[in-house]
Amino acid sequence: MSEILKNKIAYIYSDDLVTHCDKLPAMKNRASIVHDLVRNYNLLSQENIVVVKPRDATEDELKSFHSSDYIDLLKSLNSFDTSLDNIEDNHLEFGLGYDNVIIENVFDFASCLVGSSVSAARLLAAKKCKTVINWFGGWHHAQRDSAAGFCYVNDIVIAIQIMSKFFDKIIYVDLDIHHGDGVQNAFEYSSKILTLSFHKYSQGFFPNTGNIDDIGQSQGKYYTMNIPLKDGVCDKTYVDIFNEVFSMVIENFKAEALVVQCGGDGLIEDPLGQCNLTLKGLGECINKILKSDLPTLFLGGGGYNFPNTARLWAYLTSLILKTDLSNDIPDTCENFTLYEPSYELHIEPGRRKDYNTSEYIKELIKNIKLHCTYIR
Repeated sequence: MSEILKNKIAYIYSDDLVTHCDKLPAMKNRASIVHDLVRNYNLLSQENIVVVKPRDATEDELKSFHSSDYIDLLKSLNSFDTSLDNIEDNHLEFGLGYDNVIIENVFDFASCLVGSSVSAARLLAAKKCKTVINWFGGWHHAQRDSAAGFCYVNDIVIAIQIMSKFFDKIIYVDLDIHHGDGVQNAFEYSSKILTLSFHKYSQGFFPNTGNIDDIGQSQGKYYTMNIPLKDGVCDKTYVDIFNEVFSMVIENFKAEALVVQCGGDGLIEDPLGQCNLTLKGLGECINKILKSDLPTLFLGGGGYNFPNTARLWAYLTSLILKTDLSNDIPDTCENFTLYEPSYELHIEPGRRKDYNTSEYIKELIKNIKLHCTYIR
């Protein structure tokens, strides 16, 4: 396997992984739609990529971050009859119900999902390859002892924990329009894991965390960095902020590896994010990250306009592989009709008002510049 992977980019995929992700109520069949577009653009046939089948996470790996009580509950619910309306108080206590309904074979799902990012992390840790893509991972809201925000388990935290045994300093970059609260909370006391989240921050917008003053605790103070954006962020605003902030962070915090969550819910027409971003805007951020030339794990995340999310991750895959894509969606896609009316890869920017004024942006960057003076 190590010889096969040498100088190649690993793409994490298995039929079981897609099947499990497809059954999530809030993202029904999204995984299949994403993989269908990536495959039909012939991205998996490129010479510099290899598809890697992940293994399931062990119970011990799940419990390396999540509490034993929570994982034991998921295990006990693996055969739960989802047709019955019998949610109990202890289920709600662990965040199960409402946003995170109890799904069929929930423990098997958790093991498969976390296993995908564990497998990716181990490839990087063993230096078998320098770049790994796992569009089926990236569930950043789950907490140590509870599900949250459609996230049942936090594969990101567990992957970073594995990588941290081999890389002394890691930067976690979160591009999802929702704050990466679960990952931040896991590492807020650490000076070895720097979390950097770009997200919308407004009254009532989930998860209502990630203000500029949220900077970490104790030895981890200043190693938590948040870029809270106002409504309507557009490509220019986002890219300008990202380029300046990421450059400062990468210069001051001498990271040995990166983990990047590439949520697609900041794109135009996303029903939850409601912002103005396009593939090209987020793509500029990924190109900036790629220039750092560090071992990197690219993950998926949010994205509730499924065709646009598939567009994004196929496009980002092409950037990572350094190959061009036709703007015409391949008509061989099983889900070709989802891309109407344009049937094109790229989407036009939104027209919502961008409330991120130049004064506000300057203040954000001023704060991050100050925080950077304290990190090493």
